[in-house]
Parts: sequence; structure tokens; C-alpha cells
Amino acid sequence: MFSTNFFVMEAPPFLLHSTLPAMEESRPLNRALIDAAAGAISGGISRTVTSPLDVIKIRFQVQLEPTSSWELLRKGVHESSKYTGMMQATKAILREEGLPGFWRGNVPGLLMVMPYTSIQFTVLHKIKTFLSGSSKAGDHVHLSPHLSYVSGALAGCAATVGSYPFDLLRTILASQGEPKVYTTMRYAFVDIVRSRGFRGLYAGLTPASVEIIPYAGVQFGTYDTFKRWTMQYKLSSVVEQAMMARSRAVCHPLDVVKKRFQDFIGTKYGARVEQHAYNGMCNALRCILVTEGWAGLYKGIITSVIKAAPAGAVTFAACEYTSEWLESYSSRNGA
Repeated sequence: MFSTNFFVMEAPPFLLHSTLPAMEESRPLNRALIDAAAGAISGGISRTVTSPLDVIKIRFQVQLEPTSSWELLRKGVHESSKYTGMMQATKAILREEGLPGFWRGNVPGLLMVMPYTSIQFTVLHKIKTFLSGSSKAGDHVHLSPHLSYVSGALAGCAATVGSYPFDLLRTILASQGEPKVYTTMRYAFVDIVRSRGFRGLYAGLTPASVEIIPYAGVQFGTYDTFKRWTMQYKLSSVVEQAMMARSRAVCHPLDVVKKRFQDFIGTKYGARVEQHAYNGMCNALRCILVTEGWAGLYKGIITSVIKAAPAGAVTFAACEYTSEWLESYSSRNGA
């Protein structure tokens, strides 16, 4: 049922709540708990499976030097960058850090997915219930496109703020080369709070919030729109995938800026991302554009696009099976 929508954002299981069999209206809490649990589990599985691609993407995004051999030749730079392509980065990480290197930061990543998906689902359902005047998920898909866009954007913003510290910890741990700066998530958390205060846990929140508005908005808006067309146009999913790819491309520079703010410890390879290198989001965009060119704003974009397909596939498949199992279990036990 979901095989035509595998190219959407890596953790959008809440989109599925409108497609899953509706439980009795007298049990909305049970339905919400099942969907939230299925979303959290599927998001966790998806993030774990695609962690190697995520680690490579983050390494590219925080690297100040060019991330391709072609870019080095074009600029006439004779010194090689640490990472200059997906295959080269894969071999380098495997050689220097072993297989565990591809799952650095996965624990905080998993901890980020759980509150993110729960908050996103809860806020999205509440907003759509308010706008549609009905708590039935089946009625939510019929909201106008602009209301679906607004609902998704607000839900995405709320989820981003609620889960952001784990996103920051994931980036810091995943971007580390050898030797490590932080050996554990707890050590990183304590050191950040001690040296920068709790505000340090939200470094880069502004570009992250600005990024999620069009990203989540397009994600939910296009899903609801094309879901209504699915029965009439067999190619609707192709158009939806193209829309999501465009949204990813438009938002990627903001994701790069967010990673630069999050990586305030500095990478352990090449030039360092200094703590006060950027004075705000706009200044960061301008500095990256001036010093690294347009290519700098799109570091890691290929890895990000490649990651979208398996991430979406795993998320949708895991969410469907998990939700069906939880619903069956709930029915058998009379919950």
C-alpha cells in the first residue's frame, strides 16, 4: 500500500495514520498510542539502517574543504581534503574507525526520533482536528492544500524544538574523526552544559526551524494532495517524489548551516569550524557562499538524496507491520 511513496522524508510515519484501518471512534486514545508507538519504532529502525549514509552526509557538511576531487582540481588546490566522495569517505571511515564508525551518534539519533515522531503526530492530529472539526483521521486528508501545508509546518517546528538537543548530540558524535573528543553521549551532554549552558544544546535551532517549515509543509501538503489523487492518477506518487526531492534541494543549505552551528567542537580533520565563525544564520549562509561557493551550501546533497529512498522504504514498511501487530495485540487483549 505504501510502496509508491518511498522517496519521502526519512521519518514520516505519521502520514500513515490516515491510511491505516480506523479503530472505533470510542477508542481514539488507543489509536493514537498505537500510531505513536508504530511511528517511533519504525523511525528508529529506519535511522539505524541508514545511519552509514547519515554519518557520511554529516562528515561532508561539517568539512570546510571541498568534498569532491573535481572541486579540488577546479580551485587549483593541491592539498587533498579528508573526504572527497562517497566511496572514498566510506573506505576512509571503514579503515580508520571500523564498522562502528558508521553508527556514531546513532543512540542520540534514536532518542531524537522517538520524541520527534511522538510530538509531530500529536501536534499534527490536534491541528487537523481543529481545522477539520473532526477527530477522524479519514477526514483530515480532505483539508485544503494550504491548511495541510500549515499543519505540517507547525507540527514539524514543534517536533524540532522538542527533540533538538538529541539532534545536536547526534551531529557532534557522528562528525568526530579519530581521536574522539567525546567518547559517550553523557560526556558530551555534561561538557556542553558546563561550558555553554543549556543554550548550547540549542545551537543552530534557528536554521533548523526555518528549514523545517517548507520541508515539513511540502511533505505533508503534497502527501495529502496526492493521496486524494491516488485512485485517479497512477503516476501521482512520481510527482510527489519529485516535489519532495525539490523540497530537499531547497532546504539543504539550511541543513548545512545547522550542522556548522552544531559542530562547535570543531572537526578532527582539516580546518576547524570555530565557535564564533558565524554570526547568525544569514551570516553563515553568506560566509559559506563566499569561502566555499555554491558547492559548499550543497555538501552532502547526493548522500541525502540517496538516503531518502531506503529510509522512506524502511520507515513505511516497518510502520505498517508494527501498527498492524500492535492493533492485533490490542484487539486480542481487549485494550
